[in-house]
Amino acid sequence: MSLKDELSDLLAQSSIELTEKQILQLIQYVELLVKWNKAYNLTSVRNPSEMLIKHIMDSLMVGPCLVGERFIDVGTGPGLPGIPLAILYPNKEFTLLDSLGKRITFLRQVVFQLKLDNVTPVLSRVEKYNPENLFDGVLSRAFASLNDMVSWCKHLTASETGRYYALKGQYPDDELAQLPAGIDFVTSYPIVVPQLQGERHLIELKKN
Repeated sequence: MSLKDELSDLLAQSSIELTEKQILQLIQYVELLVKWNKAYNLTSVRNPSEMLIKHIMDSLMVGPCLVGERFIDVGTGPGLPGIPLAILYPNKEFTLLDSLGKRITFLRQVVFQLKLDNVTPVLSRVEKYNPENLFDGVLSRAFASLNDMVSWCKHLTASETGRYYALKGQYPDDELAQLPAGIDFVTSYPIVVPQLQGERHLIELKKN
């Protein structure tokens, strides 16, 4: 079965609807990830079929929970969840932040080859990054504890409307109990990823 057929099957098991162009962009992204991974070691997942489940679908399923137009993906690594979400929502803006040069080099190539005009890769440590405009939402996937995430990223969102979205495995009771002052828990979305074993939760936080 081709990667395109595999992805189409996975999408059919979800609520996500994509155009032919979007599906092809996601396949192209996976192919680039496989190719660059050999030299750059961008992800421990080597198998393209596994990437479709663990990286592409896992990222896309977060999309319906997001509110706003401008997002920053902190510690984006090879562009997860930022690149799949940018393909899903071509009218929303995504800044992809990472402190490792080789990852940003890879992301610039992805943006160029996939012609993604709504993605801006940025090489910086999160605490040193000062954007001209604040973001509606901060995204993180396997980046840090909730406490670290909001502490390092609090300068990136507007107080009243900004949100923090952390993609986690098991429900992080301990981390939620240790949230710093000034941060409220909003809600948790159970994320069901087709053919993925194990729990996934998206935790939404805001400033109070």
